[in-house]
Amino acid sequence: MSPYFVAAEDLSMFGRDPWWLVAVKAVFCFAFLMVTVLFSIVWERKVVAWMQLRIGPNRHGPWGMLQSLADGIKLMLKEDLIVKRADKVVYVLAPIVAAIPAFMAIAVIPFGPAGNEISIFGQRTTMQLTDLPIAMLYILAVASVGIYGIVLAGWSSGSTYPLLGGLRSCAQMISYEIAMGAAFASVFLYSGSMSTSAIVEAQQDRWYVILLPVSFVIYIVTMVGETNRAPFDMPESEGDLVGGFNTEYSSIKFAMFMLAEYVNMVTVSAVSVTLFLGGWRAPWPISTFWEGANHGWWPMLWFVVKVQLLLFFFIWLRGTLPRVRYDQLMKLGWKVLIPVSVVWLMLVATVRTLRNENYDFADIALYVGGGVLALLLLSFVADFFRERGRPAPEAPAQAAGFDPMAGGFPVPPLPGQELPPVPRRPSRRDRELIVSGGSDTHSDGTLDGKEASDG
Repeated sequence: MSPYFVAAEDLSMFGRDPWWLVAVKAVFCFAFLMVTVLFSIVWERKVVAWMQLRIGPNRHGPWGMLQSLADGIKLMLKEDLIVKRADKVVYVLAPIVAAIPAFMAIAVIPFGPAGNEISIFGQRTTMQLTDLPIAMLYILAVASVGIYGIVLAGWSSGSTYPLLGGLRSCAQMISYEIAMGAAFASVFLYSGSMSTSAIVEAQQDRWYVILLPVSFVIYIVTMVGETNRAPFDMPESEGDLVGGFNTEYSSIKFAMFMLAEYVNMVTVSAVSVTLFLGGWRAPWPISTFWEGANHGWWPMLWFVVKVQLLLFFFIWLRGTLPRVRYDQLMKLGWKVLIPVSVVWLMLVATVRTLRNENYDFADIALYVGGGVLALLLLSFVADFFRERGRPAPEAPAQAAGFDPMAGGFPVPPLPGQELPPVPRRPSRRDRELIVSGGSDTHSDGTLDGKEASDG
């Protein structure tokens, strides 16, 4: 057997906990997400205020740390309205459908090593709720279900702008989830498993952010698009959609959409830490001189610190980059991320195949580099002959006349058409000069009649 072949994962330590311990760990996962969300909201407002030279929240609690809790209580106490034209059943269920899948993905995220069991009320258990041989497919499936809540919210509101926001969100999810899946597949090829605990164990020597940097960058971009965060927050663009899919929502239902967005931020950050940043493992300088850094409760600290750094990245993007146009969003997803992710996946698969065949690194670099150079040469030759076979451009034809009011209502010009020149309206100064002159003062018949009657 090849030394680079990864053996099947051992998941025998999962599924042995008593029911009460499973309930305790599930409550901990829920509490971890809720506390992280409350902290992230305040942290986002503080960081963006610092970037914009403002103070930020400073009233509720020390340094304003209880501001998000006060906002949640305020939203729950607001009047809960239901739009008259809404489909009431779907309208009420949509926030629930959006929020529940956001909490479910954390169930397979490891907070610590599977072999290092901790004691909870005298019971030895792992620092992970559960694990599956196809845990990453479970995360993808749960994330795909959550989008239904946004789509159904836009459709059930019975209004135009929420419907457009829901459709935008659906198109955005489809566009960016393909590239995300290709980035995941590169990790599967290197780790030989879809289990989250096995993927973290496979990063003992080097994190996958070093071995698979292109996959990491692709996933970082796609996770921002999947969570509808700036600069990809097109489904809730207030400039052209009023408020997007949640325009017609208020009170606790509106709060659940906001909760789902921030929980999804925490979830995708935890997935990124698990796949590319070593999971619960201590950073390189600490793990070299401290043997106990990855034992006990310390792995949870490293995991939380990495998640918070990625949440800061979300906040940094929102305070730095402007919102992109929708055509730019689609172009980035379909014409950049998907082709790059597919080509990179093929490259990773080639390298893994050669490694499993016991080829040396120099031979692999030679074969891969030769293949890349051959593709570039073929592309250059194809472009050269395409340019030679293309006919010379003809002189541009005279732009056809265009009447913007031909159909009875204004229509913008098509490419190659020009609007007729607009007659210049005399300025105020010109009108004053005409009135004060002598030649045009009798042009107004009303004035002449008035003067004649006065005379």
